[in-house]
Amino acid sequence: DAPHSHAAAECAVGLVRSGEAELLMKGSLHTDELMHEVVARTTGLRSSRRISHVFIMEVPTYAEPLFITDAAINIFPDLETKADIIRNVIDLHHGLGLGEPRVAILSAVEQVNPSIPSTIEAAALCKMADRGQITGGLLDGPLALDNAISPDAARIKGIRSPVAGVAQVLVVPDLEAGNMLAKNLTFLANAEAAGIVLGARVPIILTSRADSPRSRLASCAVAAIYAHHLGQQEARPLA
Repeated sequence: DAPHSHAAAECAVGLVRSGEAELLMKGSLHTDELMHEVVARTTGLRSSRRISHVFIMEVPTYAEPLFITDAAINIFPDLETKADIIRNVIDLHHGLGLGEPRVAILSAVEQVNPSIPSTIEAAALCKMADRGQITGGLLDGPLALDNAISPDAARIKGIRSPVAGVAQVLVVPDLEAGNMLAKNLTFLANAEAAGIVLGARVPIILTSRADSPRSRLASCAVAAIYAHHLGQQEARPLA
């Protein structure tokens, strides 16, 4: 129990820092109240990574889960932040036992266009992967949404890559695009979503007041599985 919401956030973060808790979940606090304590420089849960959010969406019209990032934390991420967003979601994909993900870096078009900065950043991120700065996933971009998830669209536009048309991860250019995409899938395509924040010392479950009970439960399940994975990694002896 705590006297007010700020104290509740501070207490919860303290429980994680002391090792008494392995997960953090937002209750009826506002997101900014909780995240203020999470990112506090001396008392928070920062790690070497930027913090980012991932929606894992079960879309009835798509063959496998779609990971969408970042649609909740980073408003206009720069290149290095996007690199950490991708590293975080790749680690999650592996941690859930799903293997190497096919990562599509989205923009409005699939060609590099100096007038659209997100296309330049997408190309740079792919080159970073080529140089070993981002590992564990197959990256391609820029890709428009249609040729990221539709094999027919990719074929018609002549895009040949192991990612185009069959993406498992969609990296959006900014929060507005990601938020609209996720909510479109939820409210127009009857998708179910689990949401998790990565890049802190422990996984963080961020729920929305509009989330269904099934989505809330799925978010808890994803976070619990990933926390178990992280715990196993920490316990693994050094070679």
